[in-house]
Amino acid sequence: MNQNEKKESAAKKALELIKTSLHKESVLGIGTGSTTNLFIKSFLEAEIEIKGVVCSSLASENLFKGSSHNVLSLNDVYGIDFYIDGADEFNERLELIKGGGAALTREKILAHSSNKFFCIVDDSKKVDKLGKFPLPIEVIEIARSAISREVLKMGAKPVFRQSITTDNGNQIIDVHNLNLDVPYDIEEKINNIPGVVENGIFAKRKADKIILSTDNGIKIIE
Repeated sequence: MNQNEKKESAAKKALELIKTSLHKESVLGIGTGSTTNLFIKSFLEAEIEIKGVVCSSLASENLFKGSSHNVLSLNDVYGIDFYIDGADEFNERLELIKGGGAALTREKILAHSSNKFFCIVDDSKKVDKLGKFPLPIEVIEIARSAISREVLKMGAKPVFRQSITTDNGNQIIDVHNLNLDVPYDIEEKINNIPGVVENGIFAKRKADKIILSTDNGIKIIE
């Protein structure tokens, strides 16, 4: 299978795993990115009746326009039953790096608010150690350079992501060559820098289940 076929296979498997648990009062959390878009396509085709969806980005919300599904705000619901999203990297401990699509803050909020977080990926995203993919950090504009200097002190290389404004109106720094031997600690350390909105390490709230598509079929990691 090519990469797109693997993504589609993971997306369809995620829907298969959750659809029997969905009902009229269910709230589904929807992430952002190419693999998640394939899940949205399968979900819309299945015509499952639920209370509504909460999306991590305007881009994902737009895919529900014209459908029968209510797009809800997290403020309007008690919680999220299932959150479905992809990842830029994952390790065997189900820790992730996310944020290639610049939606990391809302993604982390929805993951934290969900009962179950299912991450759908193809095998190109599997790593022994996080950090090959540059770590995205969402920052308030006035603090961008100050945060970059703090990142340099950590022995890493910050790169301002040009021409990108998040749905929250902020900017993104992509951090290269960061030591992520202990992702949980680095996630906390970066978030303690003034001006950081959120970073793309998902270690405090890691995935509950990885739905991994390979040449040999689907593998479930939990």
